[in-house]
Amino acid sequence: MSKATLTISSKNYSSWSLRGWLLCRMAGLEFDEKPVDPDDPANRQELLLLAPSVRVPRLSHDGVDVWDTLAIAGYLNEIFPDAGLYPDDIKARAHCRAVSGEIHSGFYNLRSALPMNLKARHASFKIFSGARPDVARVKEIWADCLSTYGGPFLFGRPTIADAMWAPVCTRFRTYAVELEDPLQAYCETIFDWAPMREWTEAALAEPDAVVELEVEF
Repeated sequence: MSKATLTISSKNYSSWSLRGWLLCRMAGLEFDEKPVDPDDPANRQELLLLAPSVRVPRLSHDGVDVWDTLAIAGYLNEIFPDAGLYPDDIKARAHCRAVSGEIHSGFYNLRSALPMNLKARHASFKIFSGARPDVARVKEIWADCLSTYGGPFLFGRPTIADAMWAPVCTRFRTYAVELEDPLQAYCETIFDWAPMREWTEAALAEPDAVVELEVEF
């Protein structure tokens, strides 16, 4: 197999880039990172959802171009079936797909109210009322998974679900969202996860000249 290329945006701000990058690391895919400049007008249109299609992250591999994090996960699962991106049990796999799809397609108020910013840390933060049901739903999903599968990851071991929910862990830390002990322990597991540490280190070293995006993506 030829070496792949993963097109990503800011490591500090781009939750979707983080998800795609984690999936590639989990699959064991060798890839080069191709960062895009968020200040370039064309790229900025994509990142702010003003373009007809959003293609960051984008994985290029063996003549295949695939974007959208769930599509990337599906492709990686096909070419690396032994990587364990999904749980082994059919019921757990269905559950994993459901909670991964839910964060992929929903939680707009949470995204808007608590944009990803790994460099920021608030001692306290008032979440506007429209986002509170989203926060409550996140807690419900995590608590259900952790109690059902025993932790420390959502389905026991790392799966696509953890890649999809990892940016939410960072948001909760950035904006001082209070969590019950098992949920806080889950976030600490994510923060201590080797690929997450690698990403975070690079995000913190990212030049401050990167302009914060006005809309979470």
